[in-house]
Amino acid sequence: MVPNPEKKQVRKAVIPVAGFGTRLLPVTKSVPKELLPVVDVPAIQVVVEECVAAGIEEVILITGRGKGGVEDHFDYNFELENILEVRGKIEELERVRSISQMIRTIAIRQKKPLGLGHAILCARDVVGDEPFLVVLPDDLIGSNPPVTRQLIDVYERYGQAVVSVMPVSDEEVSRYGIITGENWAPGLHRVRGIVEKPTVELAPSNLAVIGRYLLPPVIFDMLAEVEPDASGEIQLTDALSRLSRERALVGYEFKGRRHDIGDKLGFLTANISYGLRHPEMGPRLLEYLRRKVREADEAGK
Repeated sequence: MVPNPEKKQVRKAVIPVAGFGTRLLPVTKSVPKELLPVVDVPAIQVVVEECVAAGIEEVILITGRGKGGVEDHFDYNFELENILEVRGKIEELERVRSISQMIRTIAIRQKKPLGLGHAILCARDVVGDEPFLVVLPDDLIGSNPPVTRQLIDVYERYGQAVVSVMPVSDEEVSRYGIITGENWAPGLHRVRGIVEKPTVELAPSNLAVIGRYLLPPVIFDMLAEVEPDASGEIQLTDALSRLSRERALVGYEFKGRRHDIGDKLGFLTANISYGLRHPEMGPRLLEYLRRKVREADEAGK
């Protein structure tokens, strides 16, 4: 693959947060899934912190009805800050202030739930003529460096669009978009197309596209021309498949541990995984888990 000499700096990330979170009902009936806690931090903050650590300067939140709390989380809360200051809770005050100062955020309302492709298309005027990241907040990926930084590094080397991929089991391929193409370097694949949720018999590989994308601005033109599917939604997969045919698309096997927190089990495992790394809670949680394992072993004897 020939590097693109015209590549620009990646400064912006689009984070779609307009979904209903139906897999986590009933809690998501009234609480946006992006605000559900991962230990003591809302899930949306975890992915925004990932963007900050990767060098992103601006986050564009694609919101929907009932998602005002997601915007508010990154805004100033003068009443709360005043109470904390009056009560002398300086550590808590600084932590709350650091969230509002973390990064510049812009919120755009997706007025109708017309699919992921449409959500990204809503950011067109704000992104402009720049490459940008798309970060799906259902996917929490613990890694060092952050997986978004890993994608930026691949882009800076080759100057081409990048999607994160990972191997999945035969039982899981029908849940994902699966890439077709060829391997051309360790952990790197030239994507020739993406098959959405195939059966295991029809899957072209076992490499699934996961919720991190680094895309060129031309993707907006392609999304604008995508025909809605049977449910009336504009699918990002259709535009990516066209991009892979007309330009180039790199599939990158990221390094890190991924949790799908839109799934109940994934949400629980994410809390355990991040909890074990928490400086205050980690040792206590580890001891609790060890005790439960011992109790289970003894009960099974």
